[in-house]
Parts: sequence; structure tokens; C-alpha cells
Amino acid sequence: MPRPLVLHPDRLFPADPSVRSVARSLYEQVRSLPLVSPHGHTDPNWFANNEPYGNAVELLLAPDHYLYRMLYSQGVPLDRLGVASRAGPPATEPREAWRQFASRYALFRGTPSALWLDQVFSEVFGITVRLEADTADLYFDAIGAALATPAFRPRALFERFNIEVLATTEGPTDRLEAHAAIRRSGWPGRVISTYRPDPVIDPEHERFREVLGRFGEMTGEDVLSWRGYLQAHRRRRADFALAGATATDHGHPSAATADLSDSEAQSLFDKVVSGRFVPAEAELFRAQMLTEMARMSIEDGMVMQIHPGAFRNHNPALFASHGPDKGADVPQPTDYVRALKPLLDRFGNDARLTLIVFTLDESTYSRELAPLAGHYPALKLGPAWWFHDSPEGMRRFREQTTETAGFYNTVGFNDDTRAFLSIPARHDVCRRVDCAFLARLVSEHRMPEDEAYETAVDLAYRLAKRAYRL
Repeated sequence: MPRPLVLHPDRLFPADPSVRSVARSLYEQVRSLPLVSPHGHTDPNWFANNEPYGNAVELLLAPDHYLYRMLYSQGVPLDRLGVASRAGPPATEPREAWRQFASRYALFRGTPSALWLDQVFSEVFGITVRLEADTADLYFDAIGAALATPAFRPRALFERFNIEVLATTEGPTDRLEAHAAIRRSGWPGRVISTYRPDPVIDPEHERFREVLGRFGEMTGEDVLSWRGYLQAHRRRRADFALAGATATDHGHPSAATADLSDSEAQSLFDKVVSGRFVPAEAELFRAQMLTEMARMSIEDGMVMQIHPGAFRNHNPALFASHGPDKGADVPQPTDYVRALKPLLDRFGNDARLTLIVFTLDESTYSRELAPLAGHYPALKLGPAWWFHDSPEGMRRFREQTTETAGFYNTVGFNDDTRAFLSIPARHDVCRRVDCAFLARLVSEHRMPEDEAYETAVDLAYRLAKRAYRL
């Protein structure tokens, strides 16, 4: 007999009845607010073409490294889960891949992935039994049948989810054709881009030379000269702004910044484009480019995001067989106080710059990031991110940053996801956790209840719109 799937209405709220009552009341104020998703990795072609999704694996499993990294850790090859390799599409049929996932769903007990997915299964698809081996086919067929209906086309789901704005992320040589198609279609859904120039900023990127060449062709600039290279970035940023972008994003290994003289930067750039550089020079170039991007943000008004601290592609065998972004990225210690100082020395006091900093190193919350954001006008803290986008991670973030940086030097929530259907669930988890945190402050007489209501709405909705200039 299948076991029932039940979402408890008080999930993630405090166990103490009096505090839980306050959390419930706060949550009722924010639960139905529109979703502002200012940073993510969904595919804009979904909304441009509005074609039906294929099946449960294509939509829910194969794009989600949160899921298949856990299964891979238990010895399940990615090919058996429907994940494509460098050699091409997987041989495993989607139904069999879904059975592999369903038979191991117990591995996700206690994880945020289970919270998100159970909410998707229950509230989006209306499934009333738990996912396990015996219900794998039931799930696969029910999801497939739903996806074949007009109500589950990308645009219909966007509207059903009450998404006010959704930002995607594109690279420096993306032609942004999907965004142009969305605008031409007349559909009112707001899907905007984000400029992520990493492939032409990181000399150690595997495709740096190839992408740099295309970068020059697209912009008509001499990208082998320092001034032409910078001008090419300005041109592409302008293109992205026309596609609705209000932000850039930079996924560097560290938060290092630099402020070189023009002659020093020119000399370093010449080494980079010649290919004759050592790792320390690659790091210095990335560091200099963060400062250059900050300068350009002051010029054009784009918000700047830094997502540092991941040791990318830690598993070389998996990288060789399946490429990047396959769940083998691992957090590492990250310095911010010294790393950001050159950029902050130059621009940290300039209120025209909004620099949103994320971290995978939670040890820096109270020691470095909250004190920095609590001082510099240009600096704001991004929410708990990636491995810490979880109930406990969100609680730790609030506990360790609020006393020093307050709520208003943070930027609300963003889901940073490729998994489109999980967006409402992710926002709901954050809203519940924030309401629980505020309820504790009210119950401990550290915040009046009326201020907690205002703050709950700010955290759920207003701060993200303000920070990302939406």
C-alpha cells in the first residue's frame, strides 16, 4: 500500500506553540506575494518557444545536480540517471532513469531537495502518495500526462507560480535570441538576462581562447588589445541591458580583486592573451577584471554579483566524461576582508555601485561579510547560497549576519536554480524560515510585532526588487 504524501502546514515553524503562532501569522502576510527571482539558470528558450516539457527526467532529474550528485555518491552512474555526457545523450530510457531515482529517494531524507520535490509533487502535480520504488511508474505517468497539457507549458506555469520577474544567466557570446523572441511574442511574462562573462575573464577556462575570438567577432572590437577588450565588455553589457538585464554575475574561484595601473593591466593582459602566464597571473587578471566590472557598473548602473569560493570540477574523471556542472564542485575557505580591499578602496564608498557578495564559506558570515556589509555603502550580502540554500543554512545566515549587518544590508532571496518547477518551493522554504526567525525575535521581545510584519514583506519581496533595481 503506498504511503501518503502529506505536507504539514507548520513545516519549518518553531516547535514552541506560542512562537509558532507568531510565525504562522507572519507567514500568512507573505505566502502569496509575487515571486521575484533575480538570479537563476533556467533556459530562456523554454519561455521563448513555450513547447511542452518531455518527461519527468528531462524536467526534474537530469538538470538538477543537487539530485544526481547524491545518487552518484551512492555509486549510481550518471548515465543511468538520464544525464548526458560529452559523448552524447545517455542510453538509459527515461522511465528506467526515473525508477533508479525513485528506488533511492530515501537518500534525500532530511535534505532541502526532499522538501522542494515533495512540495512540487504535491502542489504542482497533485500527487498524494510518496515517491518510492513501488510508485515510480505512477509518478512517471502522472507527471508525463500533466506535462502534455497546456496548463503545464512553461508560460502557463510561470503565470501559475505568480512570478513577477525571472532572471536567466547568459555568457558573453550568447546572442540573446531567446530574449528577443520573448519580447516579439507579446507575452507579458518578464524574463530578463544576466551578464556572466567568466569564459572571457578566466584565462584558465578550458575554452578561453575560442570564446575570446567569438567575443571579438560579435562586438567588432580588437579583443587582443586591452582597450578593445574592455570596450567589447561595454558593448556586450549594453546588449544585455537591452535584453532586460539589470545585473552581472561573476563565478570566480576566489573573491580576489586588484587595482593595477593602466600600464600594469596592459602588460598582464598581453601575457594572458599570449597564453604565456602562470596561475598567479591568471588569478591577478581575474582580480583586476572584478574591479573593471565594478567601474563599468558605476557607468551603466548594472548590479554586480560575486559568487566565489567553489573548487570547480573537483572530480577530474567525471569532468573528462561529462563536463562541468555535474555536482563535483566543492566549497573551500574564502577570504573577503583582504581580497575585496582593492575594489572597496576604489569604489566601496560610491553609493552608485551595488556589489552583492555570496559565500560558500559560512565561517566568514560574522567575522568578515557582516562587518563589511555593515560599513560599506556599495556592499550587500547575497542570501545563503548553493550548499547552504537550506533551512539550517538560512537560519545560520540570519543568526550570524543580522546583529552586525541588519536585515537591510541583505538582498532578500534568490533561488539560483536550473530546476524551474522548484522555484515556488524554494521561495516558500525561505519565507517560512525567515518568518520563524522573526517570530523568535518577537517572542523574545527584541522586535515589535508590527515591525516584524513589515520586515517579513521586505525579506520576501521588496529587498530583492530594490537591490536588483527591478
